[in-house]
Amino acid sequence: MKRTTTVFMLLCIFCTQKLTAQQQYTYKPDDQKLYDTIVKLDSIFFSLYNNCATQLQAYTDFYSDSIEFYHDKGGLSTSKQEVVDGTKKNICGKVTRELVKGSVEVYPIPGYGAVEIGLHLFHNNQEKQTGPPKVSKFIIFWHNTDKGWKITKVVSLH
Repeated sequence: MKRTTTVFMLLCIFCTQKLTAQQQYTYKPDDQKLYDTIVKLDSIFFSLYNNCATQLQAYTDFYSDSIEFYHDKGGLSTSKQEVVDGTKKNICGKVTRELVKGSVEVYPIPGYGAVEIGLHLFHNNQEKQTGPPKVSKFIIFWHNTDKGWKITKVVSLH
């Protein structure tokens, strides 16, 4: 009898764990004000990115002088000028970014700022779309400085 009870309990635990693993993840920010701030900054920054042909300096000002930009295709760049030059050469007038609605998560980093994680799409404005754009992941570290919020690290995963 004990063995049957033990097997039944183990099966119940397994079934419970399986159901838990199948539940859909829903994000709720710990700090709604911080979330709203970062989402607004993201919107402003990427509006400048999408219009960098005419807004390059304002776009550039968002980056910290000590930027670290990790790109799964292009590698690591630690030069603000290199990041901006790459944007000017490869993005301005050629590519637009679209945030995947509802994908942004923001987590506070006490004494520093916040980290933003989300999904976005890039549209090539130079070529005819042959299908839907691929969804990409991103992580942005935002530092709240006495000069305002600055992007210090970016992880771009395609």
